Amino acid sequence: MAARRGRLVLMTADTVGGVWHYAVELAAALGAHGVRVALATMGAPLTPLQREQIAGVPGATVHESTYILEWMPEPWRDVSSAGAWLLGLERKLRPDVVHLNQFAFGDLPFEAPKLVVAHSCVLSWWRAVHGAAAPREWSRYRSAVRRGLDGAALVVAPTRAMLHTLRENYAYERDGVVIPNGRSAQDYRPARKEPLILAAGRLWDCAKNLSALEAVAPELPWPVRVAGATSQPGGGVRVSRGVHALGELSSAALADELARAAIYALPARYEPFGLSVLEAALSGCALVLGDTGSLREVWGAAAMYVPPDDHEALREGLARLIADASLRSRLARAARARALGYTPERKAAAYRATYRALAEASRVVPVFAAEAGACAW
Repeated sequence: MAARRGRLVLMTADTVGGVWHYAVELAAALGAHGVRVALATMGAPLTPLQREQIAGVPGATVHESTYILEWMPEPWRDVSSAGAWLLGLERKLRPDVVHLNQFAFGDLPFEAPKLVVAHSCVLSWWRAVHGAAAPREWSRYRSAVRRGLDGAALVVAPTRAMLHTLRENYAYERDGVVIPNGRSAQDYRPARKEPLILAAGRLWDCAKNLSALEAVAPELPWPVRVAGATSQPGGGVRVSRGVHALGELSSAALADELARAAIYALPARYEPFGLSVLEAALSGCALVLGDTGSLREVWGAAAMYVPPDDHEALREGLARLIADASLRSRLARAARARALGYTPERKAAAYRATYRALAEASRVVPVFAAEAGACAW
């Protein structure tokens, strides 16, 4: 290990989804303990806001590309080129650990130990949204993910439920480590609550299932507001029905909306962890969530759950919370208390322990195996 230059992690991050926020927050928390992060980005050019975000992280550097991602249409030439680029970065930077937030690079011959983080995947998304296995056109994706999982020294997931899907969809039988995501409570604080229901997500995303909110919103006495992109991947704009579409908001603007909203609703069909839910809980919102294994794992008794495709149950659950201020307050307090345990510092401590275990080729114990004070990273 190169102790004189400090610890260095080469980390991949796509710029088109929640992995970007995960990577920036993790890099910042690691940097507070002297661990430098070299971010290798792909998917799309960094936006000005993203450049501003990473510029504020001590010890972090960015190595930018625009290679498309493994779940995008016809990605394989780019995936191959991105792999060669990553191997070149490793030779140049000589990291202590390679942290991969995409599956396909797990079978590359990196010299440093490598871990793969399973944030989500197409096959588990497809099964949750469509109720069946993904069609044959995803066979090459399935094979690439399986090779990446098998090639990794360690696989990490944000929930046990997500880890289980790897066994179901890719016959992945090795042990993995669960490291939940985190958010800083300083960035999300409750304000005076208003009679508002808020949701965040792309209106056209079948996994978020915000169309269920559109269906029930006209029958509710409170307005329903939805923050998120309305532009669809194939072109055009998804017109909102029955809800007030706020469009894409900055992190600060979304935090303001969450602070004022009394209820946060996400009747998701698929949500491997749910960063927006965590932000809502920190903001003091009562939670109404899709009844999925991962969301129940994260929130336990601190939320109300509804079957994602049962519009009547969603309407009744929201109407009950609107009418019962005591229940609303109790759920909001329980959600915030639970959310305060999902911190960037705790996430970073778990990753530091995991990195150290990989570097020492020792056994990794799942879920926050070591606190920061017990770890050399």
